[in-house]
Amino acid sequence: MIPPALIQVYADKERDYAIICQFVDGKVTRYDMKNLLYGVFEPLKNKDVFKNTLTILDNTAAWDLAGKRDETNCLTIDPWTLYNAEDITGDMIH
Repeated sequence: MIPPALIQVYADKERDYAIICQFVDGKVTRYDMKNLLYGVFEPLKNKDVFKNTLTILDNTAAWDLAGKRDETNCLTIDPWTLYNAEDITGDMIH
């Protein structure tokens, strides 16, 4: 089964190293990355890299470190992990 399409992703302005994910079905989640910034994800410790290389690729959040939209050179998170992260849908309604 394919998760609902991710339509927007951006760095959380309130929490360092967290991302906000908005899905086509209306769900909004927050995924906290601060405990994952080692190994392959270590380049994301740089806050500018974390914020400025974040994009959507293959229906998930991806950090396009090379800037070439080449999925083989991106860091990604499983889309179901993002969809099942902290649900903040109600927090986004003003």
